[in-house]
Amino acid sequence: MSMRKKEDPRAIRSKNMFKQAALSLLIEEPSITQVTVQKVAERAELNRATFYLHYEDIHDLITKVTNEIFDELSMKIEPLVQSEILDNEVDLTRFLDYIYDNRKLFAVLFEHKSYESRLFTLFKNLIETRRDKALTTRGLPEQLVSIEILTASIIGVIMWWIRDGIHFSSEHMANQISMIYKRSPIS
Repeated sequence: MSMRKKEDPRAIRSKNMFKQAALSLLIEEPSITQVTVQKVAERAELNRATFYLHYEDIHDLITKVTNEIFDELSMKIEPLVQSEILDNEVDLTRFLDYIYDNRKLFAVLFEHKSYESRLFTLFKNLIETRRDKALTTRGLPEQLVSIEILTASIIGVIMWWIRDGIHFSSEHMANQISMIYKRSPIS
């Protein structure tokens, strides 16, 4: 039996307020470097001393917020990993719905190479897992599209979508991504 202490509800509320303030500032600010402890504390309507009770600095908060986002993104992509086919457009649409719902934040995050790289790695792992499953069940096709090229294609489509093509629905984009995947000799 774990003897973990239950976190104080006030601390949970304060952390959530700081996280929401940071997210709203990230969406508004043109650069992550413009988000400061002072701005986050003011937006959260809490003081800086409370901020430092929970976080070392602004980078600690931003790291925790983005880690939560990528953890949720990983959970949303998991059904695609488990599915037998990537053209399972229902699961892909759910994943894209999450990106759509958080599109402003993702647009900001994609401006930073490290976050784009994390998304690339997430999709690359998905494609590698699915390729391994396909190779085990169907054998090696004559030609294989590079995993990196396929991943870059899908990431490129998603990045374009949230920056310039947001008028297209999640369903339409899921269909387009499925077509890219189906035309590669790994599906």
